[in-house]
Amino acid sequence: MSSPWSRAPRSRRTPSTVLALFTAGGLALSLAACGSGTDDGAAGGKVQITVTGQPPQTQPFERKVFDADVAEFEASHPNIDIVPHEGFMDPKTFSAKLAGGQLEDVYYVYFTDPAQIIARHQAADLTQAAKNVPHINDIQPQLLDNFRDASGKLYGLPTANYTMGLVYNRQLFRRAGLDPDRPPTTWDEVRADAKKISALGNGIVGYADYSKNNQGGWHLTGWMYSMGGDIARKDGDKWVADFDNAKARAALNYLHEMRWDDDSMGSKQLLQDVDVQRMMGAGQLGMYMAAPDNVPVLVKQFNGQYEDYGIAGLPGGQGTLLGGEGYMVNPKASAAKIKAGLEWVQWKYLNPDRFDRHVKQYADGRQPVGLPTEPTPDVWQGAVRDQQLAVKKKYANVPAQNYQAYVDTANRIKGSIEPPNAQQIYAALDSVMQAVLTDRNADVNQLLSAATSKVDSALAQVR
Repeated sequence: MSSPWSRAPRSRRTPSTVLALFTAGGLALSLAACGSGTDDGAAGGKVQITVTGQPPQTQPFERKVFDADVAEFEASHPNIDIVPHEGFMDPKTFSAKLAGGQLEDVYYVYFTDPAQIIARHQAADLTQAAKNVPHINDIQPQLLDNFRDASGKLYGLPTANYTMGLVYNRQLFRRAGLDPDRPPTTWDEVRADAKKISALGNGIVGYADYSKNNQGGWHLTGWMYSMGGDIARKDGDKWVADFDNAKARAALNYLHEMRWDDDSMGSKQLLQDVDVQRMMGAGQLGMYMAAPDNVPVLVKQFNGQYEDYGIAGLPGGQGTLLGGEGYMVNPKASAAKIKAGLEWVQWKYLNPDRFDRHVKQYADGRQPVGLPTEPTPDVWQGAVRDQQLAVKKKYANVPAQNYQAYVDTANRIKGSIEPPNAQQIYAALDSVMQAVLTDRNADVNQLLSAATSKVDSALAQVR
């Protein structure tokens, strides 16, 4: 759900693939064992740092770009030696690496990770060192806040982000008499457009949604955010469920009406991402909730065409689900390693001076340029964001105008990250989505009440 090209193994990360990073108890006390120590030097007096993020060899273009960047960085920073490690955040190995002292000096995290990492003192305090990072004040504040503790100390830097929007089929919009340059902005409009698209017949579905493998709960969270609601809230020093309310009932009512009254969602349910993407790639689906990185998936894996798809902001306009990635630093890293690590992250991922050259690399390599995502993620604000958009427009090789509705809302709509203990919450909410989409007579009040009890139990584990 982040970059679809440069970091493909996690580009289509869905909630069911993200496991708990931390087990209760033991690892919270493992700090004494973790880190790379205070040794600053490599041979020749250089500061040597290990970093994650190197793409695997199965992605030759991305690997070539990354390795070339390492060489260029080392040439311009002769006192720093980069030791790249293949891969990103692997929940299955992170805890063991942390406990065994094998965690890299600079390591990748999802936006769902920093709060727990900070609470367990498993990242270095970067507050003072980051003051010297160029362009840090040009990064969207809410993204930086994801790496801060309650007192405002900074423990990491965001390097990419996404927000959920509405992916739609422009060809089906035309065939249904809809304007593909004016996608729906409210859920009422989504419902009306879905009816017109499904009326085309031949198995075409107007709107589809996920409802299994934790993805249903993930999307219900997106629905709640779009209506200005939430899934969990802080009550004093504890978290509690916050969805047994009118906003959740409104979201579920839309789904129920589209599914049962309009028949615009089709009869086949219990869908997950690959099912919906296959439908869209085959030209059998009008709309679904997704992040922009779904578009290249539709093209590369399901034989779609870039010109056939558009992306709009999430209907409702009151909020959207925000996700992304960034880098944090090993808590045992020395001041020299921290400084070197921040220089690498800024130069590689947060460097407006390299926008033009970096984007041109992708265009020359016949990689998609013009989508509202990589090769320059939308983490910026103000003049730097304008600069980035101009460069992407200059080298665009996909129809960027198809995604303008999404771009126009990205900086205006409120973004909220996933709730704590998200996977357990999503599992509980899956049953709500499944019942509404498979049982015409589902009791929404009972479903929400039962899910609230399960979610409160999951949230009781958050510390």
